[in-house]
Amino acid sequence: MEISTLATYHCLAFVWYFFIAYSITHVRTEERPSEVFLYGGQWKYLTVLNLVLQAIFYGVSFLADVLRLIKKLRCAKCIISSRDLLFSVLAFPVSTFVCISFWTLYTYNRELVYPQSLDGVIPLWLNHAMHTAVLPFAVLEILAMPHRYPAKKNGLILLGFVTLLYISWVLWIYSVTGEWVYPLFALFSPAGLAAFFTGSLAVIISFYNFGEFLNRMIWGQFKFCF
Repeated sequence: MEISTLATYHCLAFVWYFFIAYSITHVRTEERPSEVFLYGGQWKYLTVLNLVLQAIFYGVSFLADVLRLIKKLRCAKCIISSRDLLFSVLAFPVSTFVCISFWTLYTYNRELVYPQSLDGVIPLWLNHAMHTAVLPFAVLEILAMPHRYPAKKNGLILLGFVTLLYISWVLWIYSVTGEWVYPLFALFSPAGLAAFFTGSLAVIISFYNFGEFLNRMIWGQFKFCF
């Protein structure tokens, strides 16, 4: 794509994710079911954190495009490195995980991840914006332009660290409130929960590898041209 076209796309994507994140974090308090949005608010849900992550990624991408357009190449190089790290290690694997895991569990038993009481709070279009559209956006980003992936070891260490941070946040919330972020977790014994978290980490790592594979298959080995 032309840089100007990329800049337009990244700007629109940033505005979209900002709007969705704003919408979900400003659900009126009196409309919230009593069993959700208690300790930690919406910030305990991976879906909401992913929306913020995507908004940050597309904001950084738009900034990189603008710097390239105005020929600030030294600054652009630094921002592009940050953009590619965000996309490869977090934005693509987390979006893919959110979409696939949510709809898999929703199809099996929606009460485990998205209680029916939320239907009166979150409209259908917003549900799909949070849980469905994130995957096409991530794939489109790979198709739109190449991204430089970090060394495999470094990428996986960073992804694993962020995953463990979120798991620690989930466990902390349970230790404070006695309630799980997702009702699904209540079905497991401690050993079963550890196995579930380990399996989830393996799945998200596989999505990281899949993103790297797609990027390499579409773009091959490349060098940035400023």
